[in-house]
Amino acid sequence: MKRFSLFLTTLLLAAAAHAQSPAPAPATAVFGGGCFWCMEADFEKLPGVITAESGYAGGKLVNPSYEQVSAGNSGHIEVVKVTYDPAKLTYAALLDYFWHHIDPTVQNRQFCDSGNQYRSAVFVETDAQRAALEASKAAILKAGVVKQIYTDTIPLTRFYPAEDYHQDYYKKNPIRYAYYRSGCGRDARVAEVWGTGKL
Repeated sequence: MKRFSLFLTTLLLAAAAHAQSPAPAPATAVFGGGCFWCMEADFEKLPGVITAESGYAGGKLVNPSYEQVSAGNSGHIEVVKVTYDPAKLTYAALLDYFWHHIDPTVQNRQFCDSGNQYRSAVFVETDAQRAALEASKAAILKAGVVKQIYTDTIPLTRFYPAEDYHQDYYKKNPIRYAYYRSGCGRDARVAEVWGTGKL
């Protein structure tokens, strides 16, 4: 009886410790995939993503404006910062989703947007993110779906949020956004590269 009581006490203590363990803190990842309106809209559809924020990264100019970035003079790339729940979504799964919503086979452009500021890139913050990215690239190339990946790997130094009118643009201006996305040929090209099953 004493042994059973000790066993029950151990179980109760373990359950209490598990119940008190905090949920993992939200994590972030930064991706460049051309137009940040489109990237934001795509990532916010993914279960486990808390928010996606449009912004700029990769340049040396402090607090760049949209005009400076879009002109290609600041060195920044249009990006999204994705905040996600690591209990529901892994970084590897985020990478897989990212690949299947861009065209990694082109340099210094994405779809109808051309220029260094619209190139595809993954901004890494940790060695673990870099390792996951390299493994993800290798798996795609091994599968033979694409022959070359031009997406840059860049250490993240700083993320600058874009102006307020860019945030949630697809919600605030649904007709203009839909017209732009369709006219840019984004979804058609993604389907051409990856097939329709991944959209």
